[in-house]
Parts: sequence; C-alpha cells; structure tokens
Amino acid sequence: MIQKRLGSVLLLFSLLSFARAQQPSPGEVSPQTENRITREVRHEILMLPYYGVFDVIGYKVNGPKVTLLGSVTRPVTKSDAENVVKRIEGVQSVDNQIEVLPPSPSDDRSRVALFRAIYGFPSLEKYDLGTIKPIRIIVKNGHVTLEGVVDNQSDKDTAGIRANSVPGIFEVKNNLQVVSPK
Repeated sequence: MIQKRLGSVLLLFSLLSFARAQQPSPGEVSPQTENRITREVRHEILMLPYYGVFDVIGYKVNGPKVTLLGSVTRPVTKSDAENVVKRIEGVQSVDNQIEVLPPSPSDDRSRVALFRAIYGFPSLEKYDLGTIKPIRIIVKNGHVTLEGVVDNQSDKDTAGIRANSVPGIFEVKNNLQVVSPK
C-alpha cells in the first residue's frame, strides 16, 4: 500500500515538474503565443487608417516585446502603430523606432511622380490593386527606397528603373523582395 502511494506521489511529482518545464517563465511567452502576437501585429499595422504606399512599418517580436521599425510620413501613423500594438494581448512592451519623415513639398511632389512612374507602368499596373500596395515608396530628402514584394526579378528591376527615371531623385535603393514561386 505504501509503495503504491509512493509510486503515485512520484508520478504526480514527475507530471508537475514536466508541466512546469513546459510553461514559460514570467517575461517569456510560448512559441504559439509569439506566433499569434506576430500575426496580430501585422494585421493591426495593415489596418492603420493613415498607413499608405509612402509608409513602411516593420516589426520584430521577441517574446512579449515588440519593436516597431520603418518610416512614415505622418506622426499620427507612428503613434497609432504603437497604440494598437500595445493593446494586443500578451504584448508587455513596445519599442517604437519608427522614423517620421521630415515634411518637404519637394519630397511630396517626388512621391506622386514616383507613384505614377511605377504603378502607371503597364507591366507594374497589376500591383495597383487593392488598398495595400505591395511596392512601398519611401522618399527622404530626394533619396528613394523601394520596399515590399514583387512577383519576379523583372518587376523588381523595372520598378527600380522607373524610380530612377523621375526627375529630382538623387538616389534609389531597390530593396524589393522577389516572392519565390511555390
């Protein structure tokens, strides 16, 4: 009888130890929770009311901490991004490193010209569908960075050539990623 109880107690102790080992310690989150936070951060950023083609926001999720990165044209977009991410269940802190681009009428004209040059080009018109544009156009003091995704290398090259053709642009960095076929 004592051996049975001792065996039951040891089994229970083993199960409790295993359960404790599976639970994240304070300040950590499970991989499932981190994946959920990542999905929710992406969704919340895409739903921001003033998030447009001239903004780019990236993020890193490290357990309960989210770091926001990128560049936006409006200060309200930066603060809105931080506020919506803070409200996600499981997020304990947000490090907002988003840069607000300086206001510039010259850069504003360049943004419009770049949009027309890229999205108005016949082989790139397919990317002008929907409200979330896959090619992001970031302009800071006449320097352009293209961010986002395209279907193939030809589209990436074409977007870079089209951006370089806009007058008043000093430099174009083409950071577009080509989506690998599945």
